[in-house]
Amino acid sequence: MIVIACPGQGSQTPGFLAPWLELPGARDFLGEASEHAGVDLITHGTESDADTIRDTAIAQPLIVAASLLAWRELSARVSIADSGIAGHSVGEFAAAAAAGVLTEAEALRLVAVRGRAMAEAAAAVDTGMAAVVGGVEADVLAKIAEHGLTPANRNGGGQIVAAGDRSALEALAGDAPRGARVVPLQVAGAFHTEAMGSAIPRLRDAAEGLTPNDPRHPLWTNADGSRVADGSRFVELLISQIASPVRWDACMAGFTEAGISGLVELAPAGALTGIAKRALKGTPAVAIKTPEDLDAAVALITGPAA
Repeated sequence: MIVIACPGQGSQTPGFLAPWLELPGARDFLGEASEHAGVDLITHGTESDADTIRDTAIAQPLIVAASLLAWRELSARVSIADSGIAGHSVGEFAAAAAAGVLTEAEALRLVAVRGRAMAEAAAAVDTGMAAVVGGVEADVLAKIAEHGLTPANRNGGGQIVAAGDRSALEALAGDAPRGARVVPLQVAGAFHTEAMGSAIPRLRDAAEGLTPNDPRHPLWTNADGSRVADGSRFVELLISQIASPVRWDACMAGFTEAGISGLVELAPAGALTGIAKRALKGTPAVAIKTPEDLDAAVALITGPAA
């Protein structure tokens, strides 16, 4: 099985959407996506600087729209009916639309609410996140707990993201677990922890009235790495996941159990393929960063391994 992976926040870079606008229909799609999200995605994806697109309220719909654009272009070139789908953190909204649980418009409207609500929650307290790379997992988790922090993202491949009070993160950086290094992340707050709890009611209210469909593809959840066959349950997990840890390591274990033969990461790609090369050794992976990468993705999907 080929797994299509939708990246999370932090994968965006200045100008990354520019080459995609050369594709027929791309500008129209992004224009419509901008209306759904209430954010000028074309400007932010082509002209805005790194500080601007780091804003949670901008970054989240920007990433989801980019993934959906890449999904459209990929599915126009090759059959992906037999592929599985998973998203990392905010990437789960793109995954929900790609799997048919939500429409693209619904996913974009919801993720815009999520981004604004999480930005407001982050502004209320001085929190942040840092990646702990390397070390023995048990030692890393123990050290994170010792400093009163939360393992907000367990990404696999030797990477766990700690989240919480910024002063505690600074203390962790000076007291790194043996064999590990602590890398501060440029995010606004402690995502996927109880610090984001105030955002949950906002997103739940925005999701009222939706009638989610059951997924058309195998679909994994960040909650525990299991496959979810009920669309309504997946939407509820999208809501609660705001304040719960991301278990991408468990998702990758699920991919392995399903017999993954390759991974394709949608735009703005790179982070998840990097993790896959460390955690899913021997599994070919393609990052669709620009339209030029689509041919390599098609080759992987149609190749002998698939």
